[in-house]
Amino acid sequence: MPLWQELPLLLIVAFCLAVLIRTFLLQAFFIPSGSMEDTLLIGDRVLVNKVVYDIRDPVRGEVVVFRGTAAWAPEVRDEPDPGFVAKLGRTIGDLVGVSRPGEKDFIKRVVGLPGDRVKCCDDQGRVTVNGAPLDEPYVLENSPLDVPPNRQECRSRRFDEVVVPQGQIFVMGDHRLVSQDARCQGPVPIENVIGRAFVIVWPFGHWASLPVPDTFDQLPKPVAASATDETSGESPKNGANTGEIAIAMPILGSLLFTARSRRSPGTRHRRLHP
Repeated sequence: MPLWQELPLLLIVAFCLAVLIRTFLLQAFFIPSGSMEDTLLIGDRVLVNKVVYDIRDPVRGEVVVFRGTAAWAPEVRDEPDPGFVAKLGRTIGDLVGVSRPGEKDFIKRVVGLPGDRVKCCDDQGRVTVNGAPLDEPYVLENSPLDVPPNRQECRSRRFDEVVVPQGQIFVMGDHRLVSQDARCQGPVPIENVIGRAFVIVWPFGHWASLPVPDTFDQLPKPVAASATDETSGESPKNGANTGEIAIAMPILGSLLFTARSRRSPGTRHRRLHP
């Protein structure tokens, strides 16, 4: 075909592939706040596996993107009336998975599963799950112990024991001092989880996978653990993370190209709130 006919056709095919990938497989998200520092820095882009939880339930220690419930107040708001060009860019960007999110898209780490008893703190100021303490080297700045707990805000490290309801997860940010999470906003329904963030893809200097920390291996099984998990005594986290990266590699180039092309002033990044 002549170039003037072939080029538009290739662009249409590429756009359709990007929409399919964004809808069913992977989506790129932009990190706008410091609630997950230093695991995720402001400006990082992560890839989110959108099908993994159709196959299995979340695992403690995984980093997940989810839609907050009515109790989750948005922390980052966009400017009003962005204009026609910006709106058009956002619409196109949303189709291919690189625009801003809704006001209640968040990214946090799974700490408790259905049936777990989560509280803080033990005598060393650590979060406990089913009575077992978590050693959390990934926490950047913890909340102070001397601030009284308040269900309306996440300023205190201490909170009363929470029994995670069935069908929900208890999530917390790695930068506890600034994170607004399940301590004060409540657990999140698993059905609200968009997917698992498994790798940082941009900027290149921050490239890294997002595995489950070893501290979660030592925790007792949740009450809602399946018979298969109890028999094996192992979680699917490590193999799943490796497999997700392997699946992402063939299409990573196109996603990164899309991320770089988002520098147009009319296109907004997909954003997650603290």
